[in-house]
Parts: sequence; structure tokens; C-alpha cells
Amino acid sequence: MTTLDVGIARLRSAATRVSDDWLRFNRWFKSIMPKGLWARSLLIIIAPMVILQSVVAFVFMERHWNYVTQNLSAAVVQDIAALIDISRANPQDTEQALVRRIAQQRLGLTVDFLPISDMPPPGPKPFFSLLDNALSIELRKQVGRPFWIDTVGRSALVEIRIQLDNAVMRVFARRSAAYASNSEILLLWMVGTSLVLITVAILFLRNQIRPILRLADAAESFGKGRDAPNFRPRGAREVRRAAQAFIEMKTRIERTMEQRTAMLAGVSHDLRTVLTRFKLELALLGESAEAEALKKDVDEMNRMLEAYLAFARGDTGELSEPTDMAAFLEDLKADAERNGHTATVAFHGHRIVTVKPAAFKRCLGNLVSNASRFAQSVAITGHRDHRWLTVTVDDDGPGIPLAMREEVFKPFLRLDEARNQDEGGTGLGLAIALDIARSHGGDISLGDSPRGGLRATVRIPV
Repeated sequence: MTTLDVGIARLRSAATRVSDDWLRFNRWFKSIMPKGLWARSLLIIIAPMVILQSVVAFVFMERHWNYVTQNLSAAVVQDIAALIDISRANPQDTEQALVRRIAQQRLGLTVDFLPISDMPPPGPKPFFSLLDNALSIELRKQVGRPFWIDTVGRSALVEIRIQLDNAVMRVFARRSAAYASNSEILLLWMVGTSLVLITVAILFLRNQIRPILRLADAAESFGKGRDAPNFRPRGAREVRRAAQAFIEMKTRIERTMEQRTAMLAGVSHDLRTVLTRFKLELALLGESAEAEALKKDVDEMNRMLEAYLAFARGDTGELSEPTDMAAFLEDLKADAERNGHTATVAFHGHRIVTVKPAAFKRCLGNLVSNASRFAQSVAITGHRDHRWLTVTVDDDGPGIPLAMREEVFKPFLRLDEARNQDEGGTGLGLAIALDIARSHGGDISLGDSPRGGLRATVRIPV
């Protein structure tokens, strides 16, 4: 392998590591970011505001106040240097009365002179003290003598000691004369205006996001087969467009279902009229083996017709209502036992669930009927949590092959040895059950049962 090949391989390896690191960082960043529109919108508003306030605070407080403090400190030190010059120019004034009077009356400073031994040693400087740094720089520049300063000992005063030839000059200056002390006011204004803007943003976003949440709730209710009577388009223009499109789509779906139901009702009426004539003619024929066979065929046609209509109609006219699911499952157990089958029931969680009672009973009844037709015993178990209602139907029968568990839900599918054959041979039992479960916003899945047979699981949102 040449040197060029080695270099290319290293570059590829480095690029792969960088790509993997970027993907990990991207996944981590997405995991900590908020998922909801409300939180994301607040983040979009608050993050730039915080960045802007931080930049303003740094530029104004660090740069502008540094400049102002340096100028004020320079003025105070300049006054002190002038007092030192006056003291030197009047050596005969042993009490330094002139210096004290000028400092007190003209400069706003308090000056006294201490013995040379009262010069304390340099102490530790306060962390991040803008005033301490500015005074130190100006004293070295303008005075050029040993000094000691205390900017934190007294809140309203600054103490400065300067070593002269035969004494120590102690000066007390107002802190406000050497330091820009209006930082609290600016911070209060920044924080106050930020809170006001954030409050306005929260109120505005709440009013803008509420119509979106109502649209999502209306769509979810429609998917579960429930109605949202008070829903109407609200909010921004785009949200109103989406809400209006949802209403029109809902209206078209309902109109299509009504037309299908009306058409099937007409077909049902016509076919039942023909079947009624058949029954009348068979009654006039009298008792015979041929007549009994024809009667069985007419009864089978009647059952098939009812199954077709139930599948196509989908029980769309029924309204959802709160239902005691534990009692509901007990009724299914009683129906199975009346038909001579062994059944057990167990329910866990809150009992009240909002469903279409007749349709949901038909859904579970088809599953229980399918199970009991090919098994000795059936176990019905219900569980309700804060999001889902799950009902399982277990049996000890022969089960359904894994490859056919998706196929058996297709309408009119008939398997010679499968468990989904209806009594009339229409192959619609599981198809009707799946259609009802999906009209509630849920689904049905088939799996292996601990009893050795088939487990049918119905799962719908609550």
C-alpha cells in the first residue's frame, strides 16, 4: 500500500468519525429539544430575546460602564493629585488645614493625614472589580506613589491611602463620584421589559395555538367515531384554511357513507322482497325433502344478506356513549355460556369507556364466536389505562397459521380449515370486527395464546 493510499484511508476514517460524531450530536440535540409546537414557539421567541439582552448587557455594561468608570476614577485621582501638589507647595502648613478645606468644600473629599506607620500592606483584590482596577491604573499613572485602596469596606465610600514623604494621606471619596452606579436600574429595566414581552408572547401564542389543538382534537374525535359539535374554524388564516378543509373532508366522508347506507337499504329492501316471495311459495309447496332443502338455502341467503349489509354499513349511525366495560365483557361471557361454551372474564382498570355499545359488542362478539366455534374454552381479559382499552380473547383451539393472520381480515375470504368462517360461510366475521375497531380509532391483531390457541387483541384509544 502506497503512502497516498494510506493518507486516503486515514482521511476516510476521519470523515467517518466526524460524520458519526455529528449524527450522535444531532440525535442528542433533538432529544433535548421540545417536541410540542407551544414549547418550540416559545423557544423561538425567548431564545433571540435572551441572546439580544446578553449582547446588550455585555456591550453596554462591560464597555460603556468601563469607559465611564475610568473617566470618573481619573477625575477623582486627578483631584487627589492636585491636593498632593498643594500639600507640597505649602510645607509651612503643618496641619494641612488648606488641603482639608479645599478637599471638603471644593472637591467633596474627606482628607486627613496619618503617621507613616499607618500604611497597611497590599491586600487581595476583589474578583472582577471594575472600580478597583480603574483606580489602581489611574493612581499609578497620575500619582506614582505607593497606595492602598479599599473599594468594598464601606458601601457608600471609597478609601484611598497614599504614602507621602513623611505621612500617609487618607482620602474618603463618594463611591458614586468614581463609579457608574446605575447598573441595578438598567438590569431592572431589562428584566422588567423582558418579562412583559415574554408575557405578551405567551398570551399571543396561546391564542394562536389553541385553534390548532382544537383542530387536532376534532380530527382525533372523528377518527374515533365521535362528533365534535362545537368545532368551527378559528385563529390565523392558515389555521382557518386547514380547519375548513377538515370540515369539508368530514362532510364528504359522511355524505359518501350516507349514500352507501341508503343504497344498501334499497338493495336490502328489494332482495328481502324476493326472499319473502320465495318463503311464501315454499310454504305453498307443502312438506317435502326438496322444500326443506330450499328453505335452508333461503335462510342461508338471508344470513348472508344481513352479514353483507352489516359489513358495508359499519354501524355509522350509532353515537358513542360511556359504557361499563366490565359488565360489557360479562354479557359476552354469558352469551358464550348460553351457547354451551366455557368462558372466563377478567377486567383491570377504570371500568367506564366511551364506545359505540352495539357496534363494539358486535366486534367482540365476532371474536368470541370465532374462538368458541373451534375451541373448548375462551378467556376474555380487559385492561384500561389512561390512553388505551385493550381486550384479549384467548382460546385453546387449533389457531391460525402465521402466514394467514393478515389475510383472514380480508372481506369474503374463506379458508377451508380456518377459524374465520362465519356460520353462513360469508367470511365477514373478522372483517366486520376490524372495521368496527378501526372506526373507534383502534386496531385488531392476532397472535399466539398462552392457552395454546389463538389470541385476538382489540386495542382502542379511550
